[in-house]
Amino acid sequence: MSAELDRALATAHVPTLMMALVHLTGDTSHIDGAPPLVYEMTGDGNGNLPPALQDEIKAKVKTALLAHKAGKPLAPVPDTATLRKMMNTIAGVEIPPHYVPFLEEELAIDGRDPKKPAPIAPKLKAKGRSLKVLIIGAGMSGILTALRLKQAGVDFEIVEKNADFGGTWFENLYPGCRVDNPSHMYSYSFEDNHVWPYLFSTQPVLLAYFQGVAKRHDLASHVRFGTTVKEARFDEASGNWRVIVAKDGKDETLTVNAVVSAVGQLNQPNYPAIDGVGAFKGPTFHSARWNHGVELKGKDVAVIGTGASAFQFVPAIAPDVAHMSLFQRTPPWLSPTLDYHNKTDEGMNWLIQNLPFYDKWYRFWLFWMGTDGVYEAMKIDPEWADRKDAVSPVNHELRSMFIEMVKMQLHDRPDLIDKVIPDYPLGGKRMVRDNGVWLDALKRPNVDLVTTGIKRIVADGVETVDGKVHKADVLIYGTGFKASAFLDTYKIYGRGGVELHEQWAGDARAYLGMTVPNFPNFFVLYGPNTNIVVNGSIIFFSECSVRYVVGALDLLAESGAATMEVKKDVHDAFNARVDEGNSKMAWGSPNVMSWYKNALGRVSQNWPFPNVEYWQATLKPNPDDFILDGEKTAKARAA
Repeated sequence: MSAELDRALATAHVPTLMMALVHLTGDTSHIDGAPPLVYEMTGDGNGNLPPALQDEIKAKVKTALLAHKAGKPLAPVPDTATLRKMMNTIAGVEIPPHYVPFLEEELAIDGRDPKKPAPIAPKLKAKGRSLKVLIIGAGMSGILTALRLKQAGVDFEIVEKNADFGGTWFENLYPGCRVDNPSHMYSYSFEDNHVWPYLFSTQPVLLAYFQGVAKRHDLASHVRFGTTVKEARFDEASGNWRVIVAKDGKDETLTVNAVVSAVGQLNQPNYPAIDGVGAFKGPTFHSARWNHGVELKGKDVAVIGTGASAFQFVPAIAPDVAHMSLFQRTPPWLSPTLDYHNKTDEGMNWLIQNLPFYDKWYRFWLFWMGTDGVYEAMKIDPEWADRKDAVSPVNHELRSMFIEMVKMQLHDRPDLIDKVIPDYPLGGKRMVRDNGVWLDALKRPNVDLVTTGIKRIVADGVETVDGKVHKADVLIYGTGFKASAFLDTYKIYGRGGVELHEQWAGDARAYLGMTVPNFPNFFVLYGPNTNIVVNGSIIFFSECSVRYVVGALDLLAESGAATMEVKKDVHDAFNARVDEGNSKMAWGSPNVMSWYKNALGRVSQNWPFPNVEYWQATLKPNPDDFILDGEKTAKARAA
């Protein structure tokens, strides 16, 4: 073991070792005497601790861990004051007081799952009521909802159009597909398995992870796979939802008390509004529906789009194609991430499995560093000079840093520099992780980056506005998703027969991204304004949302009400605040257009505030925010 430990310690994250050492020994002197940790983009990742101190920490951990393995018990769980000191130390800053409960929950040092719901079933039984929930979708959020409802003892069923769990990770099978969030954060907080093969997980790894969670919690028996939803309609007389589902050409109506839509945002492929779409005679497909039966090796390939998906599949296929014409409307900002494709160091996984609390503190460190990430740098400074390419001094500083990194990589291809540097502020559109493979792909002799506008698609290729036809054997659309078309795969009729999409009129809005006036007991996950840009993992948002939804069901059980519907004034005030918040962020700049905005120009995707505010807002539903159908009415309906 000593040799394995030495190998693991050689590449360990030293600030995390410092925290684990407290649990091994109870001693905090190495924290009290350490210089402040300073994390820099170009730093060593260890807070710039002096090398001699890093070696000293590693030696102390080795001694203490060997003693623990020989039978010495761990020290008692640190008290609140010590935990606070540990959190401040590993963060490298004094954590603001209002963040502490939020971060303590995420750390979960006592090993409990703080978001695990209390049983709801006994409350229902006491009032002689039952409750059944329909979950639409079996991706990341659908799995989580099912798991929490099972823990709460609430009857539920899932309908899923695909043949298995996984959602976007089941559907997106393009070459190079992987997540752009660290694996240790892009995972459920309550799952003990934090041993990952890659620092940023690939699609097959994530599919196996989510399917594994579903299997461990025995969720398959609750799912109707290969089933689509055609219509959900609220019945005012009974207070129930009647949902028409279809499988193998046959319709069936399901009656439930509540509906949770977990269909996500990024699942309906978007095809560009270009003349001639459909005119190309060769094989054509969207990256989200990759056709693996089409041979690309030795072919001339046209790719339209340079967003997040293209950023991954273009470098993967470029070495094999004869020639690639890559059509770019707007370049993405490249976020330097040198380890983006790296395998997880074996030593890290060894420590996660063998050093107590290493996994928790490493995840905590990632969570803090990404909680608000470079969020402050995305805020519009009203005192900053009115310029198109930056929104504040710090935003401009980061922009300059990123540009220099691009120029360094393109020193041998200066002709590409102006083509790949955006003219909009950093954060105005989605940034993409960059470990060098994108620009290397653009520099290949068989790849042409075309920035001239597209006029139309023709039978043998793509014609640009200068009249040139870029011929191709295969056409691939890397043009993203219809993200702002929330829930557009089925009809939803609420109180008074109003249809949700007609009520939205192209401008989807929801209270906390989850509930909408006129639609009682209908909850949306990953709904309007719950997307994140630079601060953390979407799984964190999903965990907060699901806790809130289960809390809403608990409120129904506790109150005896049959239905709950968000008040219009509460909904409207919340959305006004969100709109104001987004107007102060880089992605809300009026001169920036992106998929974050809907066709009306409103930012319908993003949460504009620190993550801690969403956490606070979703801890528990406030009954005053809702119209609750009375207990008498509920009993009458039940009779």
